[in-house]
Amino acid sequence: MAGNSNAGDAKLAWVVGVGALQGTGAAVARRFAKEGMVAVVTGRSPEQLAHVVRAIEADGGAALAAPGDVTKERDIIDILSRIETLGTLEVGVYNAGNARWAPALELDSASFEDTWRVGCLGGFMFGREVVRAMLPRGRGTILFTGATASLRGRPSFAAFSAAKAGLRMVSQSLAREFQPAGIHVAHVVIDGSIRGEKILTRLPELAEKKGPDGLLDIDAIADAYWYLHQQHRSAWTHELDVRPFAESF
Repeated sequence: MAGNSNAGDAKLAWVVGVGALQGTGAAVARRFAKEGMVAVVTGRSPEQLAHVVRAIEADGGAALAAPGDVTKERDIIDILSRIETLGTLEVGVYNAGNARWAPALELDSASFEDTWRVGCLGGFMFGREVVRAMLPRGRGTILFTGATASLRGRPSFAAFSAAKAGLRMVSQSLAREFQPAGIHVAHVVIDGSIRGEKILTRLPELAEKKGPDGLLDIDAIADAYWYLHQQHRSAWTHELDVRPFAESF
């Protein structure tokens, strides 16, 4: 685990599913670090995590890189046990996903299962372990990143929709079970394409087609996550959808 932190009494925000510097996971980590929390970032690429940590530190924030595979229960448990020695886990964000689109007749079962493991199973294991850490204190926020596919299936989206819809049900179940114990669980439906590295580098024609008003700004998405964490417990939101104003729905 690498990076800088204020050990001991630090307030931690653990964000899993952090990849590119210009991505949703990194933006959420930056947002929480901006508010004085230590951002713990988890993803499969130590190199990408190091870029994110350096960027947060350059802005005056504190961050730690905790590489791991969220489909492996042992990785989740080990990372959590290490970061709990550094401070109090106040926020857990599950942003992992591996969008895989293919016509149903061309989609093999192994690919379907892999998508589900990252998009849904990992979310359950993450949420369960974060709840364990938060329950003794009777407070905490757990946020899950959803998508349009959380709400409806479309052609070629069987694997991704199944995973995201499953994650939505996990978040609802955790919310109903643990909200009375003081744990705020919320699900964010990101409805639209995101102005981040993935779209801008891999699908530039889509970005051009959408135009300046057709993509979600990653920092604006991160603001929504911070808003959910800050909500007073007398008026908690469980599900929040965000989309560009020009997006039809």
